[in-house]
Amino acid sequence: MHQRRGGSGNNYSNGTNSNGHFNANMNRRGPYDPERGGLSASEMNANIMEQQNNDKIDQLSDQVALLKGLTIDIGNEVREQNSLLDQMGDGFSSAGDLLAGSLQKIGTMLDSGGAKHMCYMVGFIVAVIVLLYMLMK
Repeated sequence: MHQRRGGSGNNYSNGTNSNGHFNANMNRRGPYDPERGGLSASEMNANIMEQQNNDKIDQLSDQVALLKGLTIDIGNEVREQNSLLDQMGDGFSSAGDLLAGSLQKIGTMLDSGGAKHMCYMVGFIVAVIVLLYMLMK
């Protein structure tokens, strides 16, 4: 078993006696005594934590600024896309009107009859199919 050592060898250099308690003559404030002009340990810890908090706030501020820039860019992109979609909608509307006019002319041509008109209609249909094929390619 372990035995406790006795004698004068029990005075440790850290200021504790053999039972682990502080000696009466030891300064509990540590090496930084405010009365001597230094900072206490709690003041040093507070300063360190304050500096760490300031660093984290700066990092968060930078990240918020980055996110703000991204959201502005996204907003600009959305406005451009909406403008493009509006232009496409107008283009499809005009193409629909053109197609409706063409179908009306084809109807009039079919009502008048004749083989010549039927050839024109077949040629028009082939031309439309070729045009759509080229646009899809």
